[in-house]
Amino acid sequence: MDFSSSCGGGGSDHRQIEESKPLLGEMSATEGNKMGAALCRRGVHCSGMRYKLLQEGDIQVCVIRHPRTFLSKILTSKFLRRWEPHHLTLADNSLTSATPTGYMENSISYSSIEDVQLLSWENAPKYCLQLTIPGGTVLLQAANSYLRDQWFHSLQWKKKIYKYKKVLSNPSRLEVVLKEIRTLVDMALTSPLQDESIHQAPLEIVSKLLSENNNLTTQEHENIIVALAPLLENNHPPPDLCEFFCKHCRERPRSMVVIEVFTPVVQRILKHNMDFGKCPRLRLFTQEYILALNELNAGMEVVKKFIHSMHGPTGQCPHPRVLPNLVAVCLAAIYSCYEEFINSRDNSPSLKEIRNGCQQPCDRKPNLPLRLLHTSPDLVSQEATLTESRLKSVIVTSNEIHVEVERNNTANQKMTANVGNDSEPNLIDCLMVSPTCSTMSIELSAQADRILGCYVEILKMLSDYDDWRPALASLLQPIPFPKEALAHEKFTKELKYVIQRFAEDPRQEVHSCLLSVRAGKDGWFQLYSPGGVACDDDGELFASMVHILMGSCYKTKKFLLSLAENKLGPCMLLALRGNQTMVEILCLMLEYNIIDNKDTQLQIISTLESTDVGKKMYEQLCDRQRELKELQRKGGPTRLTLPSKSTDADLARLLSSGSFGNLENLSLAFTNVTSACAEHLIKLPSLKQLNLWSTQFGDAGLRLLSEHLTMLQVLNLCETPVTDSGLLALSSMKSLCSLNMNSTKLTADTYEDLKAKLPNLKEVDVRYTEAW
Repeated sequence: MDFSSSCGGGGSDHRQIEESKPLLGEMSATEGNKMGAALCRRGVHCSGMRYKLLQEGDIQVCVIRHPRTFLSKILTSKFLRRWEPHHLTLADNSLTSATPTGYMENSISYSSIEDVQLLSWENAPKYCLQLTIPGGTVLLQAANSYLRDQWFHSLQWKKKIYKYKKVLSNPSRLEVVLKEIRTLVDMALTSPLQDESIHQAPLEIVSKLLSENNNLTTQEHENIIVALAPLLENNHPPPDLCEFFCKHCRERPRSMVVIEVFTPVVQRILKHNMDFGKCPRLRLFTQEYILALNELNAGMEVVKKFIHSMHGPTGQCPHPRVLPNLVAVCLAAIYSCYEEFINSRDNSPSLKEIRNGCQQPCDRKPNLPLRLLHTSPDLVSQEATLTESRLKSVIVTSNEIHVEVERNNTANQKMTANVGNDSEPNLIDCLMVSPTCSTMSIELSAQADRILGCYVEILKMLSDYDDWRPALASLLQPIPFPKEALAHEKFTKELKYVIQRFAEDPRQEVHSCLLSVRAGKDGWFQLYSPGGVACDDDGELFASMVHILMGSCYKTKKFLLSLAENKLGPCMLLALRGNQTMVEILCLMLEYNIIDNKDTQLQIISTLESTDVGKKMYEQLCDRQRELKELQRKGGPTRLTLPSKSTDADLARLLSSGSFGNLENLSLAFTNVTSACAEHLIKLPSLKQLNLWSTQFGDAGLRLLSEHLTMLQVLNLCETPVTDSGLLALSSMKSLCSLNMNSTKLTADTYEDLKAKLPNLKEVDVRYTEAW
């Protein structure tokens, strides 16, 4: 097939688009004509009666076998008497009868029909059609003039489409192809038939032509697209044509065809498409078109102008399908950025693993139970025996934080230390959890990174429109992004703008979408809270979300109960740093008696008294509820858990705010404390259990503790930077019966020395050390 020559009138001179070139919808008539006459040409639509394309129907048939020279004599004679009723079907290739007998024993091929005419004569049946075939004439008699005309236009259309299918199935030269395509497009636009297939048939013919001819040049691509332009303006392209358009967007994103021809096509798709699930290639084409806009010199400014054109100039978008379609395109594009990463994972982590930090499969450590030492069975107390039995039923893994013990609500409460009961904690509490794991490392390719940046920016644009924000918040409430995206720091950082817009919106239907869709699921409220996978601002966004939720109908006991159960730690941390909203939250929890655990109540009181604003509000609360003051006078808490991300200054501020002489169990796990906090810890004479898991507590602090906290029984140093130098100092702590040195720089010699000098040591974890 020879496509070496090109058409001169079909827009052969396509210049590269300039940075300042406006979109088609905003161009003047003069600018729009620069693509040439063929690009802007529109067929003259047929005015007058409109008909639906017939596929089948009942009609009277008469066939006359005669030499063509005798036709007029036969028609004027009275021999025309025999008519047969038939149910005819207008198939793709021929006219066939449901009862192939008599005149219609054989189908009539469209290629054998030489002409189709309306026919009438004196003293003869009315409403007839004449089909001229070799060696005779086929007469079709309809019941009325409208039905006759409908058969007439339908037969003509079927005959012409059959002809174009054959002509364009074996093209020879591009000039001929372009001419035939233009004629075909004009025929579709001027046809009196009003049916979706009238416009789709030419598009499918060209689509098949393109799929069977892969050697076309880029210029030839553009010429064909320009020839189809008038038909595309009001019709969705078929799937194969979408593939062709996608390829053009990728290969020539700066082509004028992308702006001039594809813009109205994409606008129509976004305004009228009802289900991308049934038409995924329409979504892909829209996605590639937007990426092509982003490749222009103006980049996101052009994309922003396109989004604005879809919304319209008024404050209310008149097209309800635009927003959900744009969101669907964005979600599909963002998913595609992580698709290769997702498919490459055989052991893809759960969202809960990501939230707590997760290693990649190749780095995950094997599942092993803790190593137990039973040096002296006589010294094992009843409590330690219970601990051992529980330990045998729980496999502590190295790649999960909340292991099987999470299935037990009581154990889960002990791990989080947000709520609990008044019972004495087991000695294994600080050892029952595995080491933290490194955060997922997600690195996208350069192309995926560009796609991600483009579509996250579009989500930001969508959130800026007041009328779109409620629907956008509802669409994003179930968190429809892959968990790999939520583990990607760049994505969550960029998406934070959208969540902030939701949090700033005073409308309840918007900010209520920050919460999860149903209980037990994470929402944006959880993901952007301190300690959440997306939090990078020490809780500023979380505080603003709580503030807006408390300011509406969420100032209820139910919401406070939810905070107390899941987010008490972050609330206390922010209150400790003087956030007024969080101080109010803690006061309300005390006032409404949300917290049952006395130790937790005392910790909240100490947190309130650590700041001026908290102290003032707490005093006002005590004036209303004197029993709170009585509670504090009974002494400090026996258990205390510092919220994750807390610092040495936070610990010092908390411990200086009240009495902690009764404190026996202190957890600093996952905080940012260092050895500097040891000078505050040694002021806790009753301390028996200390959890320093995954902190920066080092040898200097360990030596200071060994000198003063001689009564310490349980110590968790898992994943701390301690070495033999500090660990050897523990030999003076004769009361130690549980020691976790997992993932430290412990050596075998130091381990043996500790075993010899600590006779009460019953439980030890030395996995992933030299002593293992």
